[in-house]
Amino acid sequence: MTTNTVIALDAMGGDRAPGIVIAGAALARERYPNARFIFFGDEQQVKPLLDKYPVLQASSELRHTPDAISADLKPSLALRQGRNSSMRMALNAVAQGEAACVVSAGNTGALMAMAKFVLKTLPGIDRPAMASMVPTKIGESVMLDLGANVECDAENLVQFALMGSIFCRAVLGITEPTIGLLNIGTEELKGHDEIRTAATILRERPVPGSFYGYVEGSDIAKGTVDVIVTDGFSGNIALKTLEGTAQLMSYFMRQTLTSSFSAKLGYIFARGAMQKLKMRIDPRRYNGAMFLGLQGICVKSHGGTDHVGFANAVGVAHDLVAHNFNKDISEELARQYGVLGTVPALSETELPEAPKLTDGSL
Repeated sequence: MTTNTVIALDAMGGDRAPGIVIAGAALARERYPNARFIFFGDEQQVKPLLDKYPVLQASSELRHTPDAISADLKPSLALRQGRNSSMRMALNAVAQGEAACVVSAGNTGALMAMAKFVLKTLPGIDRPAMASMVPTKIGESVMLDLGANVECDAENLVQFALMGSIFCRAVLGITEPTIGLLNIGTEELKGHDEIRTAATILRERPVPGSFYGYVEGSDIAKGTVDVIVTDGFSGNIALKTLEGTAQLMSYFMRQTLTSSFSAKLGYIFARGAMQKLKMRIDPRRYNGAMFLGLQGICVKSHGGTDHVGFANAVGVAHDLVAHNFNKDISEELARQYGVLGTVPALSETELPEAPKLTDGSL
């Protein structure tokens, strides 16, 4: 018998919430029949939408929350003012064991700050990192950090490499992932001190998979390595550049294929191939960045995505639960650092400083 996976959803997070959250959950429910959902949000807005999907409604629970986190709210204020928000209550459900994971398309900075406070970091991890898959010439790679940590030291990068490798195993099924540090060149002397120190540590310290060395921006699309490690500043810029390039390609293709009668005729014959290409570069396929290093599975959906993209983010969360991702990370951390157990809970008066985050949503 298949065990049900309970997923907490922030119904009010995202540019087009709660509509895309409900529709996305309905699509995800078709793909994952064992999924069950707890929606957190404004009942007056969410219930009428949920009523349109009887199958989803039958496998869901709606919990009213009076507040929602706005896109421009600072992380420190979200921690203090958002205790009754849909985002915070969804995270609480994971911390209290009611749900196996949480998905939100809301404010990235607020979600990271709240998740770090509510779920706590795994023993041996200093900072959580956002990781997601990116398309390459030969398949897919994992890249992190994508914006959670603007500044990182060498040990942070090493921890990202370790977590990214385990993420790659769980999501892509690659037994021995290759790991590369994103740099401005592949020569040994290139890059700042933190990157060079991290490279030295990764060459000497055994990590899951194998350390390839430095990779450049062009290596991301080539698929040179399975795991691309960088700080959140560079990672977020790289990710947005990839997304923008995909959109630019689509724009050029539309222009070219509608420029003349012969071009339109050619498109008719090539329609099948063009649809495959469109699907391959569609950013929605790769939507869903996980906050690695927390004592609970938390997935961040792009704030501007539609229901298809949100469903894919739910799929990422579901797969990570199914593959016991956090258990694998904890076991590897125990081997690497000799750490086990859980982090003591903080009281509400011991709020941590807001982490360094990029502005805007992923």
